Amino acid sequence: MMVKDKAYREHAVFSELDLYIDFYDSFAMSVMGFATMGTTSMINMDTYVYSSIQGTIDSIKIILEKGRINDSYCLLRKYYDSAIINVYSNLYIENNCSVEKYFVEQINKWLHGKDQLPEYRVMSQYIRKSEKLKEINECLYSDDRYKSIRGRCNDHTHYNYFHHVMINDNEVYIKNRIESLDSLSKDLRDIFILHMSYIFSLHQHYMMSSDYVDYLDCGMQPPENSQYWVAPFIREVFDDVVKKNRPDIASCILSNTSMHLSADHA
Repeated sequence: MMVKDKAYREHAVFSELDLYIDFYDSFAMSVMGFATMGTTSMINMDTYVYSSIQGTIDSIKIILEKGRINDSYCLLRKYYDSAIINVYSNLYIENNCSVEKYFVEQINKWLHGKDQLPEYRVMSQYIRKSEKLKEINECLYSDDRYKSIRGRCNDHTHYNYFHHVMINDNEVYIKNRIESLDSLSKDLRDIFILHMSYIFSLHQHYMMSSDYVDYLDCGMQPPENSQYWVAPFIREVFDDVVKKNRPDIASCILSNTSMHLSADHA
Protein backbone atom coordinates (compact mmCIF):
# COMPACT_ATOMS: atom_id res chain seq x y z
CA MET A 1 0.00 0.00 0.00
CA MET A 2 1.46 3.34 -1.06
CA VAL A 3 1.18 6.27 1.34
CA LYS A 4 -1.60 8.54 0.05
CA ASP A 5 -0.56 11.72 1.84
CA LYS A 6 0.64 14.20 -0.82
CA ALA A 7 3.16 15.86 1.52
CA TYR A 8 4.72 12.45 2.13
CA ARG A 9 4.79 11.35 -1.52
CA GLU A 10 6.31 14.66 -2.66
CA HIS A 11 8.86 14.91 0.13
CA ALA A 12 12.36 16.01 -0.95
CA VAL A 13 13.91 12.82 0.42
CA PHE A 14 12.83 10.89 -2.69
CA SER A 15 14.69 13.16 -5.10
CA GLU A 16 17.66 13.13 -2.73
CA LEU A 17 17.65 9.34 -2.76
CA ASP A 18 17.67 9.40 -6.56
CA LEU A 19 20.72 11.67 -6.43
CA TYR A 20 22.59 9.28 -4.11
CA ILE A 21 21.57 6.24 -6.18
CA ASP A 22 22.83 7.84 -9.40
CA PHE A 23 26.02 8.99 -7.68
CA TYR A 24 27.01 5.56 -6.38
CA ASP A 25 26.16 4.02 -9.76
CA SER A 26 28.55 6.44 -11.51
CA PHE A 27 31.15 6.20 -8.73
CA ALA A 28 31.25 2.40 -8.93
CA MET A 29 32.06 2.57 -12.63
CA SER A 30 34.54 5.45 -12.42
CA VAL A 31 36.82 3.79 -9.81
CA MET A 32 36.88 0.41 -11.56
CA GLY A 33 40.11 1.21 -13.37
CA PHE A 34 42.05 1.93 -10.20
CA ALA A 35 43.71 -1.16 -8.74
CA THR A 36 43.08 -2.01 -5.08
CA MET A 37 46.59 -2.02 -3.65
CA GLY A 38 47.49 -4.64 -1.06
CA THR A 39 45.10 -7.29 -2.36
CA THR A 40 44.88 -9.93 -5.07
CA SER A 41 41.69 -8.39 -6.46
CA MET A 42 41.70 -7.95 -10.25
CA ILE A 43 39.02 -5.22 -10.10
CA ASN A 44 38.87 -2.41 -7.57
CA MET A 45 36.96 -3.81 -4.59
CA ASP A 46 35.34 -0.41 -4.06
CA THR A 47 33.46 -0.87 -7.33
CA TYR A 48 31.50 -3.70 -5.71
CA VAL A 49 31.12 -1.82 -2.41
CA TYR A 50 29.66 1.25 -4.12
CA SER A 51 27.37 -0.88 -6.27
CA SER A 52 26.14 -2.64 -3.12
CA ILE A 53 25.58 0.70 -1.37
CA GLN A 54 23.60 1.87 -4.39
CA GLY A 55 21.38 -1.18 -3.93
CA THR A 56 20.89 -0.44 -0.23
CA ILE A 57 19.85 3.14 -0.95
CA ASP A 58 17.53 1.95 -3.70
CA SER A 59 15.95 -0.42 -1.15
CA ILE A 60 15.51 2.49 1.27
CA LYS A 61 13.60 4.38 -1.42
CA ILE A 62 11.36 1.42 -2.26
CA ILE A 63 10.51 0.82 1.40
CA LEU A 64 9.95 4.51 2.08
CA GLU A 65 7.51 4.68 -0.83
CA LYS A 66 5.46 2.08 1.05
CA GLY A 67 5.58 4.20 4.21
CA ARG A 68 7.84 1.89 6.24
CA ILE A 69 10.03 4.53 7.90
CA ASN A 70 11.17 2.18 10.66
CA ASP A 71 12.41 -0.43 8.18
CA SER A 72 14.12 2.34 6.23
CA TYR A 73 16.09 3.30 9.31
CA CYS A 74 17.27 -0.30 9.66
CA LEU A 75 18.70 -0.05 6.13
CA LEU A 76 20.13 3.37 6.96
CA ARG A 77 22.11 1.69 9.72
CA LYS A 78 23.41 -0.79 7.13
CA TYR A 79 24.41 2.12 4.88
CA TYR A 80 26.28 3.70 7.81
CA ASP A 81 28.07 0.41 8.49
CA SER A 82 28.96 0.02 4.81
CA ALA A 83 30.48 3.50 4.72
CA ILE A 84 32.62 2.79 7.80
CA ILE A 85 33.70 -0.60 6.41
CA ASN A 86 34.69 1.03 3.12
CA VAL A 87 36.70 3.78 4.80
CA TYR A 88 38.34 1.38 7.26
CA SER A 89 39.42 -1.10 4.58
CA ASN A 90 40.96 1.65 2.44
CA LEU A 91 42.67 3.31 5.39
CA TYR A 92 43.99 0.00 6.75
CA ILE A 93 45.46 -0.89 3.36
CA GLU A 94 47.12 2.50 3.08
CA ASN A 95 48.65 2.14 6.54
CA ASN A 96 49.88 -1.41 6.07
CA CYS A 97 50.78 -1.85 2.41
CA SER A 98 54.47 -1.48 1.55
CA VAL A 99 57.07 -2.69 -0.94
CA GLU A 100 58.33 -5.17 1.65
CA LYS A 101 54.85 -6.38 2.56
CA TYR A 102 52.56 -5.82 -0.38
CA PHE A 103 49.60 -7.99 0.59
CA VAL A 104 47.56 -6.71 3.53
CA GLU A 105 46.44 -9.98 5.06
CA GLN A 106 43.43 -8.76 7.05
CA ILE A 107 41.73 -7.05 4.09
CA ASN A 108 42.76 -9.66 1.53
CA LYS A 109 41.29 -12.47 3.68
CA TRP A 110 38.06 -10.51 4.12
CA LEU A 111 37.94 -9.89 0.38
CA HIS A 112 38.16 -13.63 -0.32
CA GLY A 113 35.75 -14.71 2.43
CA LYS A 114 38.40 -16.21 4.70
CA ASP A 115 38.06 -13.86 7.66
CA GLN A 116 35.85 -11.15 9.12
CA LEU A 117 36.71 -7.52 9.67
CA PRO A 118 36.79 -6.17 13.25
CA GLU A 119 33.51 -5.11 14.86
CA TYR A 120 32.06 -1.72 14.03
CA ARG A 121 33.34 0.04 17.15
CA VAL A 122 36.94 -1.05 16.49
CA MET A 123 36.80 0.13 12.87
CA SER A 124 35.19 3.44 13.82
CA GLN A 125 37.85 4.18 16.46
CA TYR A 126 40.63 3.24 14.04
CA ILE A 127 39.31 5.84 11.58
CA ARG A 128 38.85 8.51 14.24
CA LYS A 129 42.39 8.04 15.56
CA SER A 130 43.97 8.32 12.12
CA GLU A 131 46.52 11.11 11.83
CA LYS A 132 45.88 11.30 8.08
CA LEU A 133 42.19 11.98 8.70
CA LYS A 134 42.69 14.28 11.68
CA GLU A 135 41.44 17.47 10.00
CA ILE A 136 38.36 15.90 8.46
CA ASN A 137 37.56 14.11 11.72
CA GLU A 138 37.67 17.40 13.59
CA CYS A 139 35.02 18.75 11.20
CA LEU A 140 32.86 15.63 11.19
CA TYR A 141 32.84 15.29 14.97
CA SER A 142 32.61 18.98 15.86
CA ASP A 143 29.16 18.13 17.20
CA ASP A 144 27.29 14.98 18.25
CA ARG A 145 25.26 14.46 15.05
CA TYR A 146 26.86 11.11 14.18
CA LYS A 147 26.39 9.80 17.69
CA SER A 148 22.74 10.85 17.45
CA ILE A 149 22.31 9.19 14.05
CA ARG A 150 23.75 5.96 15.39
CA GLY A 151 21.37 6.16 18.33
CA ARG A 152 18.33 6.72 16.11
CA CYS A 153 19.32 3.80 13.87
CA ASN A 154 19.65 1.53 16.91
CA ASP A 155 16.35 2.76 18.37
CA HIS A 156 14.52 1.90 15.16
CA THR A 157 16.30 -1.43 14.69
CA HIS A 158 15.59 -2.64 18.22
CA TYR A 159 12.14 -1.04 18.71
CA ASN A 160 13.48 0.83 21.73
CA TYR A 161 10.31 2.92 21.82
CA PHE A 162 6.75 1.99 20.85
CA HIS A 163 6.72 4.92 18.43
CA HIS A 164 9.09 2.93 16.22
CA VAL A 165 6.50 0.20 15.96
CA MET A 166 3.83 2.70 14.91
CA ILE A 167 5.96 4.54 12.37
CA ASN A 168 6.27 1.31 10.36
CA ASP A 169 2.50 0.97 9.93
CA ASN A 170 1.44 2.85 6.80
CA GLU A 171 -2.25 2.56 7.61
CA VAL A 172 -2.09 4.34 10.97
CA TYR A 173 -2.37 8.12 11.16
CA ILE A 174 0.69 9.56 12.92
CA LYS A 175 0.82 13.33 13.16
CA ASN A 176 4.62 13.55 13.10
CA ARG A 177 5.23 11.15 10.22
CA ILE A 178 6.61 13.97 8.04
CA GLU A 179 8.93 15.03 10.87
CA SER A 180 10.33 11.49 10.91
CA LEU A 181 10.84 11.73 7.17
CA ASP A 182 12.64 15.06 7.63
CA SER A 183 14.92 13.42 10.18
CA LEU A 184 15.65 10.48 7.88
CA SER A 185 16.46 12.85 5.03
CA LYS A 186 18.97 14.75 7.16
CA ASP A 187 20.55 11.57 8.51
CA LEU A 188 20.95 10.17 4.99
CA ARG A 189 22.66 13.35 3.88
CA ASP A 190 25.02 13.39 6.85
CA ILE A 191 26.08 9.79 6.27
CA PHE A 192 26.63 10.53 2.58
CA ILE A 193 28.79 13.53 3.48
CA LEU A 194 30.77 11.47 6.00
CA HIS A 195 31.45 8.78 3.41
CA MET A 196 32.44 11.18 0.65
CA SER A 197 34.62 13.37 2.86
CA TYR A 198 36.60 10.36 4.04
CA ILE A 199 37.01 8.83 0.57
CA PHE A 200 37.95 12.15 -1.07
CA SER A 201 40.52 12.64 1.70
CA LEU A 202 42.02 9.17 1.29
CA HIS A 203 41.82 8.85 -2.50
CA GLN A 204 41.66 12.21 -4.20
CA HIS A 205 42.33 10.47 -7.53
CA TYR A 206 38.87 8.90 -7.21
CA MET A 207 37.50 12.32 -8.20
CA MET A 208 39.29 12.18 -11.56
CA SER A 209 37.32 12.63 -14.77
CA SER A 210 37.78 10.20 -17.65
CA ASP A 211 39.21 12.87 -19.97
CA TYR A 212 42.88 12.15 -19.27
CA VAL A 213 42.54 8.42 -20.00
CA ASP A 214 40.24 9.08 -22.96
CA TYR A 215 42.93 11.19 -24.63
CA LEU A 216 45.52 8.47 -24.07
CA ASP A 217 43.18 5.78 -25.42
CA CYS A 218 42.79 7.83 -28.59
CA GLY A 219 46.57 8.17 -28.96
CA MET A 220 46.42 11.88 -28.20
CA GLN A 221 48.41 14.00 -25.77
CA PRO A 222 46.17 14.89 -22.80
CA PRO A 223 45.79 18.62 -22.08
CA GLU A 224 48.09 20.02 -19.42
CA ASN A 225 46.90 19.25 -15.86
CA SER A 226 43.94 17.23 -17.17
CA GLN A 227 44.85 14.52 -14.66
CA TYR A 228 43.46 16.92 -12.03
CA TRP A 229 40.11 17.45 -13.74
CA VAL A 230 37.14 16.28 -11.67
CA ALA A 231 34.26 14.17 -12.97
CA PRO A 232 31.08 16.30 -13.40
CA PHE A 233 28.95 14.01 -11.21
CA ILE A 234 31.44 14.39 -8.35
CA ARG A 235 31.58 18.15 -8.70
CA GLU A 236 27.77 18.17 -8.63
CA VAL A 237 27.46 16.36 -5.29
CA PHE A 238 30.36 18.33 -3.85
CA ASP A 239 28.67 21.64 -4.68
CA ASP A 240 25.04 20.66 -4.06
CA VAL A 241 25.46 18.38 -1.05
CA VAL A 242 28.80 18.83 0.70
CA LYS A 243 29.51 22.53 0.16
CA LYS A 244 25.88 23.57 0.60
CA ASN A 245 25.32 21.70 3.86
CA ARG A 246 28.81 21.43 5.37
CA PRO A 247 30.97 24.33 4.13
CA ASP A 248 33.51 23.52 6.85
CA ILE A 249 34.05 20.03 5.42
CA ALA A 250 34.11 21.38 1.86
CA SER A 251 36.80 23.87 2.86
CA CYS A 252 38.85 21.13 4.52
CA ILE A 253 38.68 18.92 1.42
CA LEU A 254 39.58 21.80 -0.91
CA SER A 255 42.59 22.81 1.17
CA ASN A 256 44.00 19.28 1.01
CA THR A 257 43.54 18.30 -2.63
CA SER A 258 45.29 18.95 -5.91
CA MET A 259 42.13 18.11 -7.85
CA HIS A 260 40.26 20.92 -9.61
CA LEU A 261 37.22 20.55 -7.42
CA SER A 262 36.17 24.18 -7.56
CA ALA A 263 36.47 27.11 -9.94
CA ASP A 264 39.42 28.38 -7.91
CA HIS A 265 41.31 25.13 -8.62
CA ALA A 266 40.72 25.23 -12.37
